[in-house]
Amino acid sequence: MTHFTRRGLLAGGAAFVLAACDNSVGSTGGQIIDSRVQNTLSLMYQTYPETQALANRAAGMLVMPLIGSAGFMVGGGYGEGALLIDGVTVDYYSATVLSGGFQIGATESSQVLFFLTPDALADFRGSPGWEAGAGVTTVVGEAGGTLSADTRSIESDVVSIIFNEKGLLAGATLSGVKYSRILR
Repeated sequence: MTHFTRRGLLAGGAAFVLAACDNSVGSTGGQIIDSRVQNTLSLMYQTYPETQALANRAAGMLVMPLIGSAGFMVGGGYGEGALLIDGVTVDYYSATVLSGGFQIGATESSQVLFFLTPDALADFRGSPGWEAGAGVTTVVGEAGGTLSADTRSIESDVVSIIFNEKGLLAGATLSGVKYSRILR
């Protein structure tokens, strides 16, 4: 007779989440990440042309081509991307998502963080593990090539554009994304 424990269920769920969210296969070098970053920017500019003006204003942009997330009671996600300053890659970063609460499913999306002031960019680069806080405005890409907010009127120091969402992750969760510098 098989006996399921809460600890076993959580350990199995954590292993499932880690396996499902690992999109680092084949990205052992910066060249692959750079290629994915350029493809993501092309898609964003083509789908949401107003983001080009936001990019022109930015002191730097963190481009995360794919952040995969999955959950069954506990959840998590992972993605890798690059920080661009003046269109040039200066560092590579990972995004780690941890969440808790009732949830089930999997999703993936692309994200671009626009650092609109040199101070915001310096705070990000100087942090060993930066988490988006209350000062970040999040704009979601919607069907039909529209954004959920007018990017010209945003006065925040950091703007996060989330788009290209696929999948479904249902339930109520508490989650946070932590960005950390990685070597590639």
